Amino acid sequence: MKNITLAGGITRDAVTRTTPQGDKVTGFSVAVDDGFGQNKKTLYFDCSLWGKRGEVLAQYLTKGGKVTVAGDLSTREYEGKTYLTLRADQVTLMGGKQ
Repeated sequence: MKNITLAGGITRDAVTRTTPQGDKVTGFSVAVDDGFGQNKKTLYFDCSLWGKRGEVLAQYLTKGGKVTVAGDLSTREYEGKTYLTLRADQVTLMGGKQ
């Protein structure tokens, strides 16, 4: 298990879906700046929050908001691209867009 904590901006509104097994999962994306000056780049993380907590928090996880997320880091491949994913254990709303 690779735990990571990141703080950044939410890039798209959270969406809650139901798996074929009936489990609820809420997905959202977080952008984090890395480096500074001309070496500055942005890393994007696809985050998932499972269960009732995700359903409740979905209304607050909106584009432009700030959040701190901690959980298990992994990657996934899709159409030749590698995506950073985070299965969230902890989510803290930091404010931002009202």
